[in-house]
Amino acid sequence: MAMETAPVATSPIGRVATDSWTLQWTPVIAGALTAAAVSSILITFAMTVGLGVSSTAPTWRDASVALWLLSGLYLVLQALVSFGCGGYIAGRVRAPYGPAESDETEKRDGLHGVAAWALAVVLGTVLAAMIASAATRPNPMSTQPAAGEPSVLSYELDHLFRAPKRAPSPELAPARSEAGRILLTASSHSGVSTDDRNYLVQLVSGTTGLTGPDAERRVDSTIANAKTALSRSRASTTILAFSVATALLLGAIAAWMGAESGGRHRDGKPIGGWMLHANRFSRRRDLWKRPVSMPE
Repeated sequence: MAMETAPVATSPIGRVATDSWTLQWTPVIAGALTAAAVSSILITFAMTVGLGVSSTAPTWRDASVALWLLSGLYLVLQALVSFGCGGYIAGRVRAPYGPAESDETEKRDGLHGVAAWALAVVLGTVLAAMIASAATRPNPMSTQPAAGEPSVLSYELDHLFRAPKRAPSPELAPARSEAGRILLTASSHSGVSTDDRNYLVQLVSGTTGLTGPDAERRVDSTIANAKTALSRSRASTTILAFSVATALLLGAIAAWMGAESGGRHRDGKPIGGWMLHANRFSRRRDLWKRPVSMPE
């Protein structure tokens, strides 16, 4: 008598057969690494051609507002491209959770794209912190500003205490720090007070050996230059903060949309016209296949 066996339910290969779903970290990590890599390439290219939103170099203060706006716009565009690519990778390689409605599938793909975006932002922040820490580390080949000296006014302080006939004193660091704190008030509403100006004149006269009128002209010129430098630094910082916030916000949207597009491409659903070129390689690869000979 033959024994009948009950059929065993099997799930499709490569699909997670479960109703309750969680994030798949492999697509998330792959998308985050892709976004970080593309962003690094685009930012490196921008730095090479001279696009930058903020800098402490004196030559940056001569840059036009148009360059600031162009740099901020490029920062937003590179975020759209990099996070869009990362989101597409996260949605393209994600294994579907069994049969589901189209809206639910797109929502899950989008959440994986946002997760890849968040991980890429964390990786970028950690990498930027490490680079900043390495850049500010003491280097015997470069002169570091004294403690308490504002780095944005280093050029103005060098000009203020420039001695025409003798070498600078090694004990100049306290004077530079004090003068820097005074010059920081140049961008305030009231500006540098009369007492602070007179004190700077005395400090410059005693340090550089200049006479009274020459010291006064140098102090007045330095105060005007410091006010301009602080204003431009504040403007560039504002543009940088606004550009970063806008880039991150639009990057999250691009990651969501990219993940949805990757999921639709994965499931063979209709995709946008801009993605149709992605199937050219697959079609050409099919044409390259040699026909299988029929058995005789």
